[in-house]
Amino acid sequence: MSFEEKFNEFIPELTEALTVPNSTDWAVKGFIDHHKNIYSISTDTKVVSKIIELMIFPKFLEFAQRNDYTLELAPHQNYYPDITFVATDGKKYAVDLKSSYRITSTNINGMTLGAFTGYFRNRDYAKNTLYPYSEYEKHYVFGIIYSRNEIDSDETTSYTLDNFTEIESVVNEFDFFLQEKWKIATDKAGSGNTKNIGSEKDIDKLKLGEGLFYREFGDEGKKVFDNYWMNYENKDMSRKAGRDEPQFKNIETYKAWVSSLQE
Repeated sequence: MSFEEKFNEFIPELTEALTVPNSTDWAVKGFIDHHKNIYSISTDTKVVSKIIELMIFPKFLEFAQRNDYTLELAPHQNYYPDITFVATDGKKYAVDLKSSYRITSTNINGMTLGAFTGYFRNRDYAKNTLYPYSEYEKHYVFGIIYSRNEIDSDETTSYTLDNFTEIESVVNEFDFFLQEKWKIATDKAGSGNTKNIGSEKDIDKLKLGEGLFYREFGDEGKKVFDNYWMNYENKDMSRKAGRDEPQFKNIETYKAWVSSLQE
């Protein structure tokens, strides 16, 4: 059984760990202080994402131990990947955790899938990576999708262990997926001026691994994805290279650029 198959069998356990029994509500209700006062949390995406990660890491360790993988965490916050699984035969699998909330029943707010510069292009060097990019058998994204529960939380109210269940969960309806990075990527950079790869926003495409590069090129999409993003430029990068405009801006202009190199 492949790493991916084993992991997909494990996902239901994550759903169970994160939700209230017989409910789709998040099991986290708030945070507790030394005096056993419990305070509700906000829907801030960074707060929610970090708490989810803290809850998931011990479960990932269970998965690793059960399947004879060694689990290694990124040594620093800005290192790639979040988690490395090493099999007994030495094969390494990179897993980056990405989370986003639904904006409709079919679409999420979006994810960034890691840098398209640095370690992504210099694949034999371990700069800001646990191992060189080229040493990984596959590069996965573990996606966490959730809905925000728009509630009127009273931040002046605290609860106790006797009544904490009265706190409404700020998120619910979790959905998880594991897909290779290239299978859920688009031809657009992530948010702002960051040098990150953008993701599909359609939930079905994310869960099924039917991103742009897979739809356009099938199983050959990985090679195209690598070549596309290793040569992609934002405007600043093209100016530094002495060009007025980037070599290409999307998948169609990329195809034209590749054709021009073959003439």
